[in-house]
Amino acid sequence: MLSRLRRTVPAVPVVLAAAVLAACATLTESTEQAVTVQTVLDHQQVSGIGCVLSNDMGRWFVMSPGRATVRKSVQPLVVDCRKDDVWAYDQVDPKQNASRWGNIIFTLGAGQYVDKQTGAGFDLPPTLTVILQRGEGAAARGAPPQQPMPSAIY
Repeated sequence: MLSRLRRTVPAVPVVLAAAVLAACATLTESTEQAVTVQTVLDHQQVSGIGCVLSNDMGRWFVMSPGRATVRKSVQPLVVDCRKDDVWAYDQVDPKQNASRWGNIIFTLGAGQYVDKQTGAGFDLPPTLTVILQRGEGAAARGAPPQQPMPSAIY
């Protein structure tokens, strides 16, 4: 009985450490995510529309339909698409992924704090469908003024 206990005791810290590390998305998941952007006008997919995706981590360009790899964040992803007289402006809020409960249970919330800083614990929808509108100029769009570009571009 004592020898079995000696073999089990060293395994407990290893199992516990693995559970703690698995709970933190920053250590187990990427801080980047690929998203597909589709643009739709009058219930039909439109191609060749230029879209700028941005959040507090950077700014990325994609022609629709297309894919871009963006840096994850807890801040919304702004989608600004334009071509000629059509435009779209939208914000997509990231959702917390499955790492949340592991962070709460195994790291007592410390992993949650780290994941919020890196964005690793948050995911965007894999496909962003943007509804285009017709109109002229930024005033017609009602889009907010351009944000200054972040210092780091990814």
